Amino acid sequence: MANSYIFSSESVTEGHPDKVCDTISDSIVDACFEQDTASRVACETMVKDNIVVLGGEITTGAKFDYREVVKAAMVEIGYTNADCKFNADTFFLLNAIGQQSPDIAQGVDAAAAEGKETAEQGAGDQGIMFGYAVRETPSLMPAPIAYSHQLGRTITDLRKSGKHTWLRPDSKTQVSMEYVDGKPTRVTAVVVSTQHSADITTAEIREILKKELIEAVIPGELLTPETEYHINPTGLFIIGGPEGDCGLTGRKIIVDTYGGMGRHGGGAFSGKDPSKVDRSAAYMARYVAKNVVAAGLAERCELQLAYAIGYPQPVSVHVDTFGTNQVDDAKIIKAIKEIFSFKPADFIRDLNLLRPIYRKTTNYGHFGREDDTDSLTWEKTDKAEALKSACA
Repeated sequence: MANSYIFSSESVTEGHPDKVCDTISDSIVDACFEQDTASRVACETMVKDNIVVLGGEITTGAKFDYREVVKAAMVEIGYTNADCKFNADTFFLLNAIGQQSPDIAQGVDAAAAEGKETAEQGAGDQGIMFGYAVRETPSLMPAPIAYSHQLGRTITDLRKSGKHTWLRPDSKTQVSMEYVDGKPTRVTAVVVSTQHSADITTAEIREILKKELIEAVIPGELLTPETEYHINPTGLFIIGGPEGDCGLTGRKIIVDTYGGMGRHGGGAFSGKDPSKVDRSAAYMARYVAKNVVAAGLAERCELQLAYAIGYPQPVSVHVDTFGTNQVDDAKIIKAIKEIFSFKPADFIRDLNLLRPIYRKTTNYGHFGREDDTDSLTWEKTDKAEALKSACA
């Protein structure tokens, strides 16, 4: 008998309150790196109503106007409509950013320090990070999160193109997929909730988005007469964004990664420079897992890394191919350790992470984005042949 189950993943657009915060925090990371690639940044943002609060620790030689960076992010997202309380022209900013603790800095710096175990650059914190890849989509991402992100990008494109002036920035999408014997076979339900102006009816919204969004994004063979469509199921979504809900940086970590299909270590990404392994080691783990699958060594791969603060080498490296491996797992692990270095200084260099690229990562997933692999270097599969040869 076939093994069948349904798995769901969600995405949120850049106008969602939490993603507004991620976008602002990553915009500040980039503003620092545009002038000073040695910047240490841990920027947290909170938004509510028309207030933006910045907190965290930043040590940088960069000089810029924080308010202008925040405003530019809000304008790019689209919070410029008069009917939205959260507005780029009238917001109030509270800046409570300090400097990085010298105790943390000495652990991360590539220099000797009293009591430090090594003079090498160490991890910026302890923690565990996961990378994941699966042969379900061309981007080697799980299908439910891939389609959820695509729905989110498309509804944002419909709004920003001006085609539907009733659309507002805050939207959420969700896709439920039936798997049979581990393979995605059909979409059982699609949920879309989008903020809108007051001059359109719910019936009109449902008709437009079913045709121009859902049926335009999800392949016809995955939609069946039994597929459920839940479009603005509450009936009204006029009050949205930070007016409708408080937003915080780092509260959408499952949206940022694999939609729950792959595990997450717990650390958020946005607002952090690459010395913070919460972010950079998760990028490295995705890079390795994706290359393993691209090499044909497994249909599915998850890599776990674990670090101690101030120490350069991971305290553990674990690989799981879930029984889909085409060669012995021991060979795959040996090849990974031969080809990749998991020291933060090395993979920051190898992935070229000391650049202002982080605003590009914020929305619609940090992984699975193949539109700009020059920036999102962890999406490259340039080590697949080396892995294949090492396992031959």
